[in-house]
Amino acid sequence: MGDLTRRAALAVGASAALAALSACATPVAVGETTTSTGPAPQPTMPDAPPPIAVEAGPPPAVPPQGAPSIAKVPAPSGTIDRLPGEGSLLAWTIDDGTDAAVIAAYAAFAAATGIRLTMFVTGTYFAWDENVGTLAPLIASGQVQLANHTWSHPDLTTLDDAGIADELQRTHDFIGESFGVDARPYFRPPFGFHDERVDAVAAGLGYTVPTLWYGSLSDSAELPPEKIVELANQWFLPQHIIIGHLNWKPVTTVFDQLRSIIVDRGLTTVTLNDVFSSQYHP
Repeated sequence: MGDLTRRAALAVGASAALAALSACATPVAVGETTTSTGPAPQPTMPDAPPPIAVEAGPPPAVPPQGAPSIAKVPAPSGTIDRLPGEGSLLAWTIDDGTDAAVIAAYAAFAAATGIRLTMFVTGTYFAWDENVGTLAPLIASGQVQLANHTWSHPDLTTLDDAGIADELQRTHDFIGESFGVDARPYFRPPFGFHDERVDAVAAGLGYTVPTLWYGSLSDSAELPPEKIVELANQWFLPQHIIIGHLNWKPVTTVFDQLRSIIVDRGLTTVTLNDVFSSQYHP
């Protein structure tokens, strides 16, 4: 698919066309003589109008998105991969956090545009510690939500019950101590791998909503920016939960294009807490 970009309407100036004027001569019959009284008077050429100045300025600014006004529904107990009902909402979620600069770039993008994000924290990465102050005002306002993506990103189905609990509890404690919020009830099992046993252990800690996705930017590994835009064109659709990653810089170079897709499609970004109510976030 081609990139969806905002197009500015440019004013087009009209050019003034001047008609060529010629003098009219009186026809002379053969054999007649004429008396010349001098050259025929020439018409006066009008002054050409001044050119119209056309300034092609930047595209009109799109105002930042405000907080959505939507009626919440109770958070389900069980797996979700999209938002409920029909509408024009988009849950843009982002995982991991290996690169502090990428986290900071997402935070700056959100602050400038009002885009709402849910970040799934992998607690072992120091990039989160480096961005506590950067993220704090966005988290306090509810524009950015933090959720649990385990401590060290293992396949939870390969761990015993104690190991599953430790992975979720350590990141739960880290988020609470560093950012002052409760990440429950949403956790994202690494690689999307979970089963009834994993879900039961997680639910015992208050993480009752395994959160998967319905479309991906596929940037857990490094991708060319144009591929990321292509995938956004494919998956940025109403009521989808989209997954991206806080690991590689190419996505930060196409934020404007990704936002244009959202704006052009009339989508409103939301956090999970915007859509669902729970005992932790009424």
